[in-house]
Amino acid sequence: MSRNTDLLFGPFRLDTASSQLRRGDEVVTLAPKTLDLLMYLASRSGELVTRDQIFEALWPGAYVDDHALSVQIGDLRKALGDSARHPEFIETRHRRGYRFIAPVTKLELSAPTLPEAPEAGLLETRYVLSGDVNIAYQVIGSGPIDVVLVMGWVSHLEYFWTEPRFARFLRRLASFCRLILFDKRGTGLSDRVPVEKLPTIEQRMSDVRAVMNAAGSTSAAICGISEGGCMSAVFAATYPEQTKALIMIGSYARRLWATDYPWAPTTAERDAFMQQIRERWGTAVGIEERAPTLAGDEPFRRWWATYLRMGASPGAALALTKMNTEVDIRDVLPLVGVPSLVVHRTGDRCLKVEEGRYLASRIPYARFVELAGDDHLPFVGDQDAILDAVESFLAEVQSTEPAHVLATVLDASFTSVPRSAVEGQLDSFRASWSEHTRDGLLAAFDGPARAVQFACALREQVQRAGGTCRIGLHTGQCLRANGAFRGAAVLIAEAIRGRAADGEVLVSGTVRDLTAGSNIVMTPCGRLEMDASGEWQLLSVRPATRLSTVAGL
Repeated sequence: MSRNTDLLFGPFRLDTASSQLRRGDEVVTLAPKTLDLLMYLASRSGELVTRDQIFEALWPGAYVDDHALSVQIGDLRKALGDSARHPEFIETRHRRGYRFIAPVTKLELSAPTLPEAPEAGLLETRYVLSGDVNIAYQVIGSGPIDVVLVMGWVSHLEYFWTEPRFARFLRRLASFCRLILFDKRGTGLSDRVPVEKLPTIEQRMSDVRAVMNAAGSTSAAICGISEGGCMSAVFAATYPEQTKALIMIGSYARRLWATDYPWAPTTAERDAFMQQIRERWGTAVGIEERAPTLAGDEPFRRWWATYLRMGASPGAALALTKMNTEVDIRDVLPLVGVPSLVVHRTGDRCLKVEEGRYLASRIPYARFVELAGDDHLPFVGDQDAILDAVESFLAEVQSTEPAHVLATVLDASFTSVPRSAVEGQLDSFRASWSEHTRDGLLAAFDGPARAVQFACALREQVQRAGGTCRIGLHTGQCLRANGAFRGAAVLIAEAIRGRAADGEVLVSGTVRDLTAGSNIVMTPCGRLEMDASGEWQLLSVRPATRLSTVAGL
């Protein structure tokens, strides 16, 4: 069936190009595998399909029991408002299979025509509110998969299109996907914010989710370029149900030299680059490392200098660079559970090829594509080699049901505070899950800064009531089972809480690495060793940490 064919049945419209089910103007939320099942059945309306045929089509080469399929059918009936006893859409034939019985109209759609040479402002720039900040975004193309492009450092949506190489790169990308572009808060056409409130990884993930929702995208491939790859990897691990795939182009795991990460610049080298920003912002800063083949091209130098000025103010550029220097996602990489592609050029002068190799070696089953070239910017040099790799990879991506997620787990023991008061706090800080234990609380958050802020608020509440508390937090992989969070991260958070003193909020180094830019003050205080799970640095969170430090979450 063509991916430009929509299926109409009852009050529903199944958009096969964007993989969305709509009822009127409303998007009906379905898990990716459930949506695949609907597409398979509806495209064979009136035909009896056996369980074996469904297994082969949706789970090729994998063992799946009958119960799993029954659960998917149940979820699908619930979404359609269907009844097993008196079906309007899906009929069960006992011990034989299923039949989609509703009449289906196939609506053939013409292929989209993309602009030949978009000028600034030709594409519609839209805005969506994320918290109290307006995020600018564009949507182009109508391919079979959504791709959210996450640019590095600074960006400007409309100025992208004034550079012919960049415009060609985006047009080609949009020829095989529905491409979603955005400017992160504080840059480009999105709301400018004070430099002390530039987006943390956590806030940027919230902005991506807001843009996806506004664009009607329930699940997308997240494609991060340069420092955009860091946030993209954390997003993929945190929200696997919204991430069809992860693509990292010319990216890295940390931005400072370490004995086990010797390819990154030293502190002195980063300080020298930040001094360039202070003294030379408004000129072609960094072009020799990012686009050496065009460093002597005067028109491109002028475009690059203007692009940087339009993308961010000098203060914002400096603050973003400092924040990126503090980020370390090495512990997150093994927790990425979606199909992943890492692309890196051998001679990249900005980010060494060893950094791309490291990423691919740490992400489970990642595909690594190493290409010739010295340029860091993917639209400079042989852009088709990069785009060929991305197109080939996306063509093979299949929907999967995520079992694991990245979450920040809080384990707290406390006295003197009623459970009802704690529940109110959990709602305010948007906990993903919680359960009360014999002497305290277990909770999970999709944002580490929010988890730390909740811990500090809980500590203050307990101390005002004259009670005592000990709180431990760790960001790691969790298994979601029957609505609860379990797994190694829960055990590690418990062990950290066991090391906390009375009135102390103690966190792992992973929490610290993912809250760069949040202004949360942490003091190193030893290490935790667990035979089965590894070793972590421990840090104590100062009581002065307040909610205002993560405003906008």
